[in-house]
Amino acid sequence: MDHTLEQAKRLDAEDKLGPFRDKFIIPRKLPSPCIYFTGNSLGLQPVLTREYLNQELEAWADYGVEGHFLGRHPWFHYHKLFPEKIAKLVGAQVDEVVVMNTLTANLHFLMVSFYRPNSSRYRILTEGGNFPSDYYALETQAKFHGFDFEDAVLELFPREGEDHLRTEDILQAIMDCGDSLALVMMSGVNYYTGQKFQMEEITRTAHSVGALAGFDLAHAIGNVELKLHEWNVDFAVWCSYKYLNSGPGGPGGLYIHERHGNDPETPRFAGWWGHDEEERFQMKKGYIPMKGAPGWQLSNAQVFGMAAHLASLDLFEEAGIENLIDKSKKMIAFLNGLLENVNLSVNGNSFKVLTPEGVDDRGCQFSMVIEKNGKKVFEYLSKEGVVADWREPDVIRIAPVPFYNTFQDLYMFSQLFKKALEDVN
Repeated sequence: MDHTLEQAKRLDAEDKLGPFRDKFIIPRKLPSPCIYFTGNSLGLQPVLTREYLNQELEAWADYGVEGHFLGRHPWFHYHKLFPEKIAKLVGAQVDEVVVMNTLTANLHFLMVSFYRPNSSRYRILTEGGNFPSDYYALETQAKFHGFDFEDAVLELFPREGEDHLRTEDILQAIMDCGDSLALVMMSGVNYYTGQKFQMEEITRTAHSVGALAGFDLAHAIGNVELKLHEWNVDFAVWCSYKYLNSGPGGPGGLYIHERHGNDPETPRFAGWWGHDEEERFQMKKGYIPMKGAPGWQLSNAQVFGMAAHLASLDLFEEAGIENLIDKSKKMIAFLNGLLENVNLSVNGNSFKVLTPEGVDDRGCQFSMVIEKNGKKVFEYLSKEGVVADWREPDVIRIAPVPFYNTFQDLYMFSQLFKKALEDVN
């Protein structure tokens, strides 16, 4: 493939998803032209979002409390707008998913259900360099059950001189833990390196030693192919403000495999919205959980945040997740070639892509280690309109999102990146 501006223009002209760029708002008060590459941190605002939010504000103004039962989307049933759309993104059955709370809150609630340690089986396996919030959840859950964090939580790191965890090493670590392992709790895609973990193999091996497997999909949902039900994953959690474009602090979601969700004896912390909806307003004592993941709900829908979430999910329905992933793979290949050309042509500074090259081992994120003056290179790019992400001590993260980024964005970035590496001292 040619890696020229002309080729970028040809690829954009052939892109069937190209019109979706106009369905998002490119930041208006940042340097123009803006190359927005931080969908892995906060997705762009869909044009539809204002309409969806205004619709619920109008319902509140028009009906007051009766908005729970009147209007286009009565709030009493608002949470039911999401499961079918979300199930397609994570490869689940409709009753295995629910939109509720926020990511780390959901992780804690599901660890109540799926981290049930005893004196001999109590260890949790996770990747070293996991996102801090997940670390804190695992640490405090272990301590809550009376275990020492350093003993209970086992971290896996790449081999010396390597940047990624080998799947074979993860599987061997599970086997080595054996009967002491209670839970494997990892990311679907690591936030720092962008490595996608082989969730099916990890889950199968965890089950073989009697442990459960759960995943944080914050950087995976809306980014990579997921088949949670088919892979037999026990549970998963995610946020919606990254690749799901649902706004800062947007609602979280969770998945629970039907073998757990359909068992009313699965331990959980309960709230009234998870209670049998046929009896919910009888206000009786005695918790009767709804079937599936909805039985973990605590409270009624947070309508305004969910309205923004719905606007983006309707775009996913229109575009098709399989089409987005296909375009993402093409963008990854094109940018890989551009970056190789940059590294070959720059004198005096260099960089290394941390993210695995294989399409089955990654999503759209590129994490790049800058050899010298990385922060200055990042600042140079920022002044030129590239919205990227800096991670100490020397990593720039970018995420070309197929919904709203173009092949010309990739080409323009490569040229600015090359100039930054050449000019920054």
